[in-house]
Amino acid sequence: QVQLVESGGGLVQRGGSLRLSCAASGSIVSINTMAWYRQAPEKQRELVAVITSGGSTNYAGSVKGRFTISRDNANNTVYLQMNSLKPEDTAVYYCNVLGLRAAVGSPLSFGAWGQGTQVTVSS
Repeated sequence: QVQLVESGGGLVQRGGSLRLSCAASGSIVSINTMAWYRQAPEKQRELVAVITSGGSTNYAGSVKGRFTISRDNANNTVYLQMNSLKPEDTAVYYCNVLGLRAAVGSPLSFGAWGQGTQVTVSS
């Protein structure tokens, strides 16, 4: 099994910064993409940023230029540096990891979600 543990959320004023972390552990063979999603009250969960195993990144238009996703492959950890935060960034942020896990015989693909961390930006 694979577990994800998130940290770094909190309350910040408009224009402030936060850094989220998500560490994956368990019977991991390899990790492909790592991503951050967010879900605001009464809204659909949306992709915020994604980073591939090769380091390519992609961002939602609403956060481009303000958020930076990065990863530490040695520690199976993904980060989201959030700058110039706005009240509309308020949401629960979830990390998502896709990869291969150990299994009897051949490795199996997995997809795992973090427990979510609340980010609140006050005006």
